[in-house]
Amino acid sequence: MDYGTILENLRPLGETPNIFLAEAANKTVSFVSSPAGILFLIVKILFILVSAALLALLLYFLSHTNYLKYRLLQDVVEFFTYKPYGVRKMGKGWARVLGRLEVPDESEYKLAVIEADDILDGILKRMGYGGNDLGERLHQLTVMTLPNLNQLEGAHQTRNSIVHDPDYRLTLDQARKTLEIYEIALKDLQALE
Repeated sequence: MDYGTILENLRPLGETPNIFLAEAANKTVSFVSSPAGILFLIVKILFILVSAALLALLLYFLSHTNYLKYRLLQDVVEFFTYKPYGVRKMGKGWARVLGRLEVPDESEYKLAVIEADDILDGILKRMGYGGNDLGERLHQLTVMTLPNLNQLEGAHQTRNSIVHDPDYRLTLDQARKTLEIYEIALKDLQALE
């Protein structure tokens, strides 16, 4: 018995049989039961399994990385706070740098200047300025980008003197003035509030 006969027996009384439906059912049954149909079914199942595995991998990697956090959360935070993402974290780091001036020790003053220089260098790197060090990145900037660029180059020279000359003396007032220059630059770059 073929599907055309079955469909004809199932039709309500008084209706004419749908020849096209019966023919489609016969072709479907004959295709599925043929070797090509079985091969097609196996390939279809294989692709479904591969797709499921790739979807599982995608979900695993998205849940174990910070991509979604930075991709979605960053825009939302910037929109509602009207500040660039990470300003609060940068503020804590800057407070730690300023806290070094509270300790009456010249090595702490020097370390504060070095850390401030590193913070600015990291920000300029993230902004896409190339170069091997902060000095090279500062040469790419203009006074339009950072109004205190000349003072900043002097502050960077102070940092280089601290690093390269072990006998360099740094007073608390010099350290404060140098950190003020870095702070103005960070505020101009909107990295600090």
